[in-house]
Formats: sequence, structure tokens, C-alpha cells
Amino acid sequence: MIAEIMKKSKKILLLGCIVIIAFVPIAFTGSTSSYFEITKNLDIFTTLYKELNTYYVDTIKPEKLMRSGINDMLDGLDPYTDFIPEEEMEDYRTQTTGKYGGIGAVIGTRGDYVVVTEPYEGFPADKSGLRSGDRIVEVDGKSAKNYKTDQVSAMLKGKPGTEVALKIRRMNKDGKEDEFTVKMTREEIKIRNVPYYGMVSDDIGYIRLSGFTERAGAEVKNALETLESKHKLKGLVFDLRDNPGGLLNEAINVANVFIDKNIRVVDTKGKIDEWNKSFSTLNDPVDMKLPMVVLADGGSASAAEIVSGSLQDLDRAVIIGQKTFGKGLVQSTRSLPFNAKLKITTAKYYIPSGRCIQAINYAERNADGSVKRIPDSLKVAFKTKNGRTVYDGGGIDPDVALEPEKLAKITISLATKNYISDYATEYRSKHDKITDAKSFALTDADYADFVTWVSKKDYEYSTTSEKLLDELKTAAEKEKYYDDIKSDYEALKKTMMHDKEHDLEKEKTQIKSVLEGEIVARYYLNTGRIVASFKSDTELKKAIDILGDEKKMNELLVKK
Repeated sequence: MIAEIMKKSKKILLLGCIVIIAFVPIAFTGSTSSYFEITKNLDIFTTLYKELNTYYVDTIKPEKLMRSGINDMLDGLDPYTDFIPEEEMEDYRTQTTGKYGGIGAVIGTRGDYVVVTEPYEGFPADKSGLRSGDRIVEVDGKSAKNYKTDQVSAMLKGKPGTEVALKIRRMNKDGKEDEFTVKMTREEIKIRNVPYYGMVSDDIGYIRLSGFTERAGAEVKNALETLESKHKLKGLVFDLRDNPGGLLNEAINVANVFIDKNIRVVDTKGKIDEWNKSFSTLNDPVDMKLPMVVLADGGSASAAEIVSGSLQDLDRAVIIGQKTFGKGLVQSTRSLPFNAKLKITTAKYYIPSGRCIQAINYAERNADGSVKRIPDSLKVAFKTKNGRTVYDGGGIDPDVALEPEKLAKITISLATKNYISDYATEYRSKHDKITDAKSFALTDADYADFVTWVSKKDYEYSTTSEKLLDELKTAAEKEKYYDDIKSDYEALKKTMMHDKEHDLEKEKTQIKSVLEGEIVARYYLNTGRIVASFKSDTELKKAIDILGDEKKMNELLVKK
């Protein structure tokens, strides 16, 4: 509908005015001079567009021009304030609810075709036998060659109960591709917030929370109740690593699983009174006393920081890992004409100690337009319930800080070029089954086979030392010193040149671990990948050690 309207320049002029005026109720809460500036610039904008539309030498594409104007306007604010046109509303609803109609699979481009990256357990793609690596050749008889991921995704999505037929190409044991058709009925796909929970030792439970869409709190509650009904727990590891956040109310619900009702979890403060609110828990908790460790890292953001920060402020859990992302901003949506939405940052949030963990000040910019991080000198100390000192303005600092695992250059290269994924697909085609996810391990012979397989591939990469050496050469050439150092430079470069086969052996433990996880996922999907990762997860091992040391736990949670 909006696309048709935008074809008519007269109507798009009106639409442009309406979209901007939709900001006015918020913007007009300022002074009279601010009101004058807004009306003046609106008048300039509409007149400018009219002149362009009338006199510009070439035909103007209204939708493209207006979208550029909107995007540039919002780019000057924070990255979370965004315009959502009607045609993107379905994707936005999927992000916030975790629901959509489709077959339930992650897909990605590989060469000329889109491939199944991973089916979701228990949904049509999985139940129909689709595997990671399967090429989608046709959808309902229509060729999908050279289609982009979003195009194929749109073809796969649809109303639950409708049927879709896929022509698939899959590698067989002989290394050739078989072609067959799979028919399946679309379902409502609900992406789980808790992709896995289980036991990581005889008496330590584990729950991983990957998002905060609808029912996140209910899923965490169910996971903990199930673990406690089947095991005598002495501790719990709650994994929030790489959790980007989501719905504010679900952050409250998740925290409520571990803390009593009527406990304030977060306050929000904005420019207008309606966003000055306090949010407290509403329900009885599942367990207020079970010793807890929360795993967090730089990918833990927003709602994940509300939960980890509130549990830290209330001395309910020990935080292990790395400093979190530092997003202390709250977004809400405002309705715009023609079924569009504005997702706008309306407030900052403050966790129980009173601190806001927002790390970047988007209101102030450097001379080059880049944003400023809040300097350590301006951070303010706050106190937890037990009197421990915590700080604002930079994310949640862990109680036990650990260095994150750093992937070697060769591991990154192999992964980004999809060689690890492709080898796992080939391995699956040649092996009908493997041991369980927890015990699966590649033999030395298996790894040697991988080395042979990948030696025929191009996975070139540069080490940091090589990059610095190249920068030295560039600087020497610019300053006309290169001829004097040329022989030394070439000798040093020859010495530093990495041997790819040597790196494959040098980083064998790390590459093998990543490869094992990918292979396990071919048989046991994401659940298997998570379980397989436990073997090399140093942060999880540290959490288990601390939960097993009551004295250490108590020391970490009391005032120093």
C-alpha cells in the first residue's frame, strides 16, 4: 500500500510532512524558541522537497529520497532509534515476539543458492529431515538460483497450515549431490528464549537464555522448576553471554524467578513524565536462596544487563566473565501513518543501586562526528545491598573478570570462509551417526583428514605482525628510506611469513574444538552445539569451581 502511494509525488510530499509531524508531540515539550525552530525547519524541508520535485533535471524517486532523508535524520541520534516502514513490520514483530509462520530454519547464502544453515528442533524443517548444508534449489516450483537470503526467507514464510514444497540438493557419501523434493506444512514458529538447560555437574544446574522475547520469564521459570524437580541442586549457572536483550517486562519476569516479589528491579527516566516509571517484581520467586553465577560478556546488552545488574546490585548472584555492552537506554514504538512505526529511545534505565550503565553519550559528539564514551573519571560509585562498590557508565563489571577466549587468525579465516561448516556437512554425509554430543571428539586421524581437505582451499590471512611490517614499508617508502632497508625488510618478511600447515597444527586444539561443535550440530542441532562447547568453556568451569566453594561465594558477595 505504501509503495503505491509513494509513486505519486504529491501524496509523498504530504506523507513526508506527516511523518515528521508525528515527532512533534514529543519535540514540542520544549521551549517556545524550540517550537519556532521546529516549525521553521519543517517549512524549509517541505518547500525544499517541492522545489526538487518540480525543477530537478531528472525524475526523483520519492520513496528513495524520503527514506534517505529519514535515515540521515535518525543517524544523528543513537543507533536504536529507527524508522520501520510497513513492509518491515513483520520482521520487527518477529524480533519482539520470537514468532512467525514458516518452516523453522536458519538459512544463509552459499554460492549460487541459499542453504539451510540449521533447522530449529521440533519444527517442520527438522521434522521433514532437512539438514544443515542442504541447498534450496526451488521453492514451490520456482527456481531459487541467485536469490538472496531475504528473498528465499520471504518465500518460506507464510500462514501456518499452508504447504510449501522445496527442491533440495544434498551431498551423498560419494561426494556427489542428490536432488529430491520435500513437502512440509508451515507452522507458527516460536524461537525459544531458553535454547538449553541441564546439568553441568552432579549438583550444578545450567540455564542458557539467548533472548528476551515474549515468555522469556516463563521459560526460565520452567527450566529452573524442571531442574529442581529432578535434581538436588547446590548451585546454578545462568548464562547470559551474547544475549542482546529485548523486552523490558521480560527482564523483570526473568529477575523475578530468583528474587522475591515487590522488589524494585529497574527505574526508567525520560524527558516526559510518562516515562518516569518504577518496575518491581509481581510474582513469587522459584528460588531465592540457590547459589547463582551469571555468565556475561561484551555481547550481553540491554535487558540482559538489567537482569545481571539487578542480581549483582541485590547481591543475589556472582557475575563472571567480561564487562557487558553498556546499553542503558529504553526504546518504545510510536505509530506513524500508513502502518509504519518509529522505534525511539525514550528513557534511560537505572538498576536497584541507582546506577545507569549506559556507556556511550550519544548527546555529545567528537569533532569528527563519532560518539563519546563516558570516561572513567566521570563514573560514579554506587553501593549494592550488601555495601559492595559498583560503578555506573560502562556496563556491568563482573565480580570475577576473565579474559575472553581469543580466536586465532587461522580459526577466524576458516570459519568466515565457511570451511569449518562445509567440512562438517561433508562429515555428516559420510557418517550416519556419532556418539552423544557430550562425549563426541574427533580423532587425530579425523583432524588429519580435515587438514588434507582444507589444504586445497584458499584461506589466506594476515597476522598482526605482518600488517605492522606492511605499514612500516609504506611509511619507509613515503619518507624515501625504503631502498636503505629493503634487504632487511625482505629478510624479516620471509622470516615472519606464516606457514599455513604449521598454524593448523599450532592451533589444533582450538580449531578441533570449533569443528567438533559444528559437526555435533549436524546431528543434535543447536542443543548439541551448546553441550559440545562445555568441554572447552573456561568461564563455565570457573563458575562450577566457585559454586562448589561456599566460602569463596560468600566472600564475593559481602562488602570488602
